[in-house]
Amino acid sequence: MPEDAETISAYRSIPEVRQYQGWERTDPRGVREQIEEMARRAPGEPGGWVQFSVEERESGRLVGDVGLSPAEGEPGVIKVGYTILPEVQGRGYATEAVRALVDYAFDALGADVVRAYASEENEPSIRVAEKVGMRLVERLEHRYDDEVWYGVRYELRREDRQDD
Repeated sequence: MPEDAETISAYRSIPEVRQYQGWERTDPRGVREQIEEMARRAPGEPGGWVQFSVEERESGRLVGDVGLSPAEGEPGVIKVGYTILPEVQGRGYATEAVRALVDYAFDALGADVVRAYASEENEPSIRVAEKVGMRLVERLEHRYDDEVWYGVRYELRREDRQDD
């Protein structure tokens, strides 16, 4: 929701959160523009990510967001991503929300594979991927000018999915 832009901007701008994010702009205006652009696209539709808010049940407070996007040039592959406010990490919000995204990707979008990428240093993100049944399939090294990013790719294939 565009009215969530200030809150999303605040937590996505926290240095320990931002270091793991792919969003170029985390200022309120940039976040609002991203939300408005995503709102024109149905979940799973080509063209980019669609994010969903993660709210605390008791208070209704926005504590993060999760998203999905078709993998470009790979039919049947859906990527998922997740960001949770640091002060509430470890309470299961990301696991619950990502599990719902995985179910949606398989059941509603007909995905064959659900994929998540993470920095190899982002242990909480890796734990979430593992908790929802994804397996490590690749270690990555990307070079950008003088910088090197070390990451991991986790996937869950339809045939390996465990129904709860």
